[in-house]
Amino acid sequence: MSQLKMVYKQEIIPKLVERFDYKNVMQVPKLSKIVLNMGLGEAIQNIKILDSAVEELGLIASQRPVITRARKSIASFKLRAGVPIGCMVTLRGERMYDFLVKLVNVALPRVRDFRGVSGKAFDGRGNYSLGIKEHIIFPEIDYDKIDRMKGLNVTVVTTARTDEEGKELLKLMGMPFKN
Repeated sequence: MSQLKMVYKQEIIPKLVERFDYKNVMQVPKLSKIVLNMGLGEAIQNIKILDSAVEELGLIASQRPVITRARKSIASFKLRAGVPIGCMVTLRGERMYDFLVKLVNVALPRVRDFRGVSGKAFDGRGNYSLGIKEHIIFPEIDYDKIDRMKGLNVTVVTTARTDEEGKELLKLMGMPFKN
């Protein structure tokens, strides 16, 4: 069992029960999954960009990504349905907790001029989304071997019913909110 999961069970659950006055332990919000997504519009012209993105996202997530394809054609973007345009990974269980620890303690502090992540990026149901402009903040990526900077989206899905509950859960898990 990962360190964060043990801390969650022993320390975070009692704090959340006290803070939100839950009647049952099963009401306490928990992480359900973390989704990493790399959208690469440039992959329409150059398919090799997608290969490097799949490899790098696999290193970051320690799990093989799935290639995502366009759902419908958009003529102004020269996009046809079924063309590969990105990749994504869904992390659950141990890998999810390991990735969150790595994101909070290793990757985010490596961002230039980092003062915390926005506390306003919740969706209304306790799920949090975060955009990372440069994927090189992760220690697995070798700076010399990358061909170009890629951004990625990280979505943390929780079982919380409200944004307040979700934010409190992530704050107790170590997410550095600035507001």
